[in-house]
Amino acid sequence: MYSDKEIVRQLTSLLVAHGVTTVVLCPGSRNAPIVHTLANHEAFVCHSVTDERSAGFYALGMALSLSSPVAVCCTSGTALLNLFPAVAEAYYQKVPLLIISADRPEAWIDQMAGQTIHQPFVFEPMVRKSVQLPEIKSGEDRWYCNRLINEALLALQHRDAGPVHINVPLSEPLFDFSDRPLTDVRSIRRVKWTEVNVTEMGEMQEVFAQSPKTLVVAGQMDRRVVIPQGWQGTAAWLYEHLSNQHLPLSAASTFDTLLAVLDDAAKEELRPDLLITFGGSVVSKRVKEYLRQYPPKVHWHLSESGELIDLYCSLSTVIESPIELFFRETEEWCVEKEEWYRLLWNSKCGELLPPSFDYSAMSVAGEVMKSIGESPCTLHIANSSVVRHAQLFPLSPSVRVCCNRGTNGIDGSLSTAIGYALLSKEINYVMIGDLSFFYDMNALWQDALPNHLRIVLFNNGGGGIFHTLPTLSMTSQSETFIAAPHHSTAKGWAEAQGLTYMDVRRRESVETAIQLLTRPDASAPVLVEVFTSAVEDKRLLERFYLSNKARQNIINSSNK
Repeated sequence: MYSDKEIVRQLTSLLVAHGVTTVVLCPGSRNAPIVHTLANHEAFVCHSVTDERSAGFYALGMALSLSSPVAVCCTSGTALLNLFPAVAEAYYQKVPLLIISADRPEAWIDQMAGQTIHQPFVFEPMVRKSVQLPEIKSGEDRWYCNRLINEALLALQHRDAGPVHINVPLSEPLFDFSDRPLTDVRSIRRVKWTEVNVTEMGEMQEVFAQSPKTLVVAGQMDRRVVIPQGWQGTAAWLYEHLSNQHLPLSAASTFDTLLAVLDDAAKEELRPDLLITFGGSVVSKRVKEYLRQYPPKVHWHLSESGELIDLYCSLSTVIESPIELFFRETEEWCVEKEEWYRLLWNSKCGELLPPSFDYSAMSVAGEVMKSIGESPCTLHIANSSVVRHAQLFPLSPSVRVCCNRGTNGIDGSLSTAIGYALLSKEINYVMIGDLSFFYDMNALWQDALPNHLRIVLFNNGGGGIFHTLPTLSMTSQSETFIAAPHHSTAKGWAEAQGLTYMDVRRRESVETAIQLLTRPDASAPVLVEVFTSAVEDKRLLERFYLSNKARQNIINSSNK
């Protein structure tokens, strides 16, 4: 009989899946659901040791003897602290010792409840990984718990081995057990590509061969990855400007717009069998929602560090490898692969109406992006609306794109761009919104601004992105606090700091502004301030999506 608590059942299944089946069990009531379940599961070899200090060292010795991970499970309170000496020894000997501690629910910590101390992360910094599991009350909790346990178990022997701590909060009732069998749970594995054996290689090639719909999503990268022609020609590729990838065989850089207008049947048709991801952040919220709603059968994430990233909630394998090495050494897999899935994505994207707007933040962003790139340059894009508007338009392969997308904040975008430009010899363009600019306007407060700095400031009188959020309805009073409306202009500050300044308030001025921005021999940095209406920008953007939605409906009707 096993505990009815899903957190315990999930932990048990993943211990089996990761091969951690030798366990030292210490007595207690709070950890009884875990102890009872492990002791009654045929996969586990269990040893009983009453004293937790001894138990830790027992498990340490077993791990040394087996050359594999061994777990020790204890109850809550100071029982856990008695394991610290063994944890320290395992840390310095690099022994894969797994500590599983039961705990009270977080609400009862520091409330004079029995056997309660601050257990999460108590062994830092002498563990390879510490995780605090959530009590499972929702689907997101279930996914989060699964991911954390997988992360912890993979950390036991990743590169340097060492101790890992899993803290398990358990609410009462504790002693409900049943004969219901454990269900299968997702086990995430890590493969070190340079050490992959023939069997593993064959299994992965078989997965690829049996996945006619292979989709590759490239996240933010600071360099262009050389992708072999075989991979470009067979898989479908989704990439944003921030990825700095330019793949001539793929037209799917407009995927965000496409996903905004497709119906459910078309989304199902595009659902991948195999998803391969690499790189950092992805701006598009739509692609994240799409791949979570229409998950692939298999998801491989390529990571040079072996880091576990489960953005799409479907990760099955982390492939620890240099990105280019993986694609180069697997190009032969593509020989027998048909390219219809790539062509399907390209065809769908090709059906979209090209972006065309009346005077707005979008139209000016498009004109700027069309006009740069005749010679190598760098485009710095600030977060919020600007980075999303930029994705609507094509960009020359000669342009390198930078953005503070690690945290997605508006603070520091201008400072980062100027710091980059100071050590760069090429023209550096900055596209930035008003809140981002005024938050970081002190970036201009220095005497050494480079003449090859070009700033395009989009000023719509506040946080324009808040007007486009689908579920946010602002009153006139709440708008003051949410969107931060203002009547500021950068003119005085820019001129005081020695920049050449120009304002743009209508379409007729855009061409002159572009000429000023792209002059290679400017005698001072340039700031062009583009004034638009947030309400009108929103209206034009909605009209663009509605027009594409109507076009899709017409195409679907004609195909029936």
